[in-house]
Amino acid sequence: MTIQSLKAVSLLGAVVLAAGLQPLAHAQSNYPVRPVRIIAPSAVGGAADTLARVIAPPLAERLGQPVVVDSRAGAATVIGTEAVARSAPDGHTLLIGLPALAINPSIYRKLPYDALRDFTPITQAISQPNLLVVHPSLPVKSVKELIALAKARPGDLVFASSGVGSSSHLTIELFLLMTGTRMLHVPYKGPSPGVIDLVAGRVSVMASSTISTLPQVRSGRLRALGVTTAKRAVGLPDIPSIAEAGVPGYESVSWFGLVAPAGTPKEVIARLHRETVAILHMPEIKERFARDGTEVVASSPEEFDAHIRAETVKWAKVVKRADIQAE
Repeated sequence: MTIQSLKAVSLLGAVVLAAGLQPLAHAQSNYPVRPVRIIAPSAVGGAADTLARVIAPPLAERLGQPVVVDSRAGAATVIGTEAVARSAPDGHTLLIGLPALAINPSIYRKLPYDALRDFTPITQAISQPNLLVVHPSLPVKSVKELIALAKARPGDLVFASSGVGSSSHLTIELFLLMTGTRMLHVPYKGPSPGVIDLVAGRVSVMASSTISTLPQVRSGRLRALGVTTAKRAVGLPDIPSIAEAGVPGYESVSWFGLVAPAGTPKEVIARLHRETVAILHMPEIKERFARDGTEVVASSPEEFDAHIRAETVKWAKVVKRADIQAE
């Protein structure tokens, strides 16, 4: 083949490549080109589902396309998370990332996705305390009294959780490790069934999101002992943090944000970040979350990525020390 022929072939290849990239570039510049789906991988009514439904309407208005919330609970969030990991990386399928994204790799030997490799963070939207609550019949009115009772009756107190390896489970396990106490664990399929049994008095203790527990506390059907953030939560000034109430250094924060499949174009991630952060800073949105003791974070993609990685390391240590295994 002559030099002229090679040049012709190279030129033809460049033209073909450019022609192939034009539709992709056009699609990115016109994103979104169809409805956007946000998958919340936990139960309807939980914090992930609530976040998705709060931001979906204003996001649809800003993107110019419908934004559909798809709640896919099951298998400790694995079902919904896997669905997003296997979706096309074009910004039309998103996931509400939550603590299970950082916890599950330490709980399950085999996952159908890699939590750190298969997703691109967009923003940590909110930070929410869990609320340590007890049934009113339990003779304790403070964190210190709960610790004393648990030490006097090791293994007798029963605590509920949203499932093995859930944030509510590990929140209590961290508490037990730091206080040198023992309780019996009863896992449920989501926060609602656990809260129902706690209100009924079938279990005694639970740590779950303020969205799940605060209405019961305000109605007097549950007693709040402390929030799991390092300091008192926004909107809940009368409830002490567990750290200040008797367990210095204690902190277990639930977080929720948006992630996309790995490989989603940077321009699409930037657009989603810009629009979502603008929504989160709207006064009515911040006020809506503050009522549940929830704080708006609105972090950068890089900050959210670092947070997920730090949480993965933190909870891996708790899982190992507490010898938690998937059922």
